[in-house]
Amino acid sequence: METDLELAQRAALTGAAEALRHFAVIADLPQETKKDGTVVTLADRAVEHAIRAVLAEARPDDAILGEEHGETASRNGRRWIIDPIDGTALFVRGDGRWLVLIALEVDGEVTVGVQVVPVQGLAWWATRGGGAYRGKVVDGGLAAAERIRVAAPPDGVAGSRLGVVPLDWGREIAAPLIAVAAEEPWPVHPPLLVAQGDLDVAVQTGGQIWDFAASSVILPEAGGYFRGLDGQERAGSGAYVFASSPELLDAALSILRGQTVP
Repeated sequence: METDLELAQRAALTGAAEALRHFAVIADLPQETKKDGTVVTLADRAVEHAIRAVLAEARPDDAILGEEHGETASRNGRRWIIDPIDGTALFVRGDGRWLVLIALEVDGEVTVGVQVVPVQGLAWWATRGGGAYRGKVVDGGLAAAERIRVAAPPDGVAGSRLGVVPLDWGREIAAPLIAVAAEEPWPVHPPLLVAQGDLDVAVQTGGQIWDFAASSVILPEAGGYFRGLDGQERAGSGAYVFASSPELLDAALSILRGQTVP
């Protein structure tokens, strides 16, 4: 029987393949605007449907929560959390930095997380207590896995390497930190760059549980820390900060909350 991690990886790669099929014809893909102002496409729904089919067949008693198709009931305290295309605004612009995200929550704790960047052929994953890894997507599978760790933290926020996501909204939330740290461009999702040691701090200025669930296990397993701007210590909704040390996280949150003068 597949482990939960193996199932999450297979489901994510199935979703990635479906997403790439739509990405290849992105210019012809119809778009809609949801009530919250975000963009959704046929691809988002098709990818989530493909992922749900894999998970439902393998774990029929588990709940599934997805951004596009809602939540099914659980019979056992287990819930899969899906963001079929994280970064749809990037997707529709033809920018290949979008992701497919899957996490497993057991009795309220996220235990497995997988993030795939299909266009770049890269994936990150972790299990609670099992470490965090990065690997290449080769012929529909994962290869060349390597364990990842955060970098040694800098002495303070000033001059620390910072990534902010999204690119085009909510940046006012991160402005106090941008004024102090050294904001850098990001080739992949900034929390993943913190996890693999290429950034010190990342801010995601908004999102829902499906945006954060996978990162909430990958980053800690890589030795990092995260917390919501409102103090929330588990994946939820709102703005979140990710950092390579608890001290750096506290300092960044303090600046963002206006409690420390930069």
